[in-house]
Amino acid sequence: MAVPTLLQRTVVCPDPAATTALGGTLGAVARAGDLVCLWGELGAGKTHLAKAFGAALGVTETITSPSFILMAEYQGRLPLFHVDPYRLAGAEDALQGGLFDERQSTGVTLVEWPERLGEALPPERLDVRIQGSGDEPRSITLEATSDRYRRYLEAVA
Repeated sequence: MAVPTLLQRTVVCPDPAATTALGGTLGAVARAGDLVCLWGELGAGKTHLAKAFGAALGVTETITSPSFILMAEYQGRLPLFHVDPYRLAGAEDALQGGLFDERQSTGVTLVEWPERLGEALPPERLDVRIQGSGDEPRSITLEATSDRYRRYLEAVA
């Protein structure tokens, strides 16, 4: 298996409004079949960014963290599959539950706590790594593992 190419860009978001703007920019360039993984500690702003991403897709429902149901599905210009495997015992639970099934090719899959999926996490994706919590600014690094996701980095240039 080929090792994916890594392209990256870091953005500093000094406040929640800047994080909202970034999420909106990312959601605006999303395409069917995209996998976007949100990495960060508790309180880093993963769900905040997910809400802005969804709003840019035209989702009108309130987006909440799906920790207790594993995946929530929202309708917009593309379906948004919001996944949170935080409470899973292991990646096997996610795969048995059909986490990455064919229907997700019709929309965007946004994963909070992707580290819980281990090797089950597909290698081709956009990683959004959020550093910071509380009232401090966020340093957010976008890592595209293939050219397919380059447009996300270009959108925030």
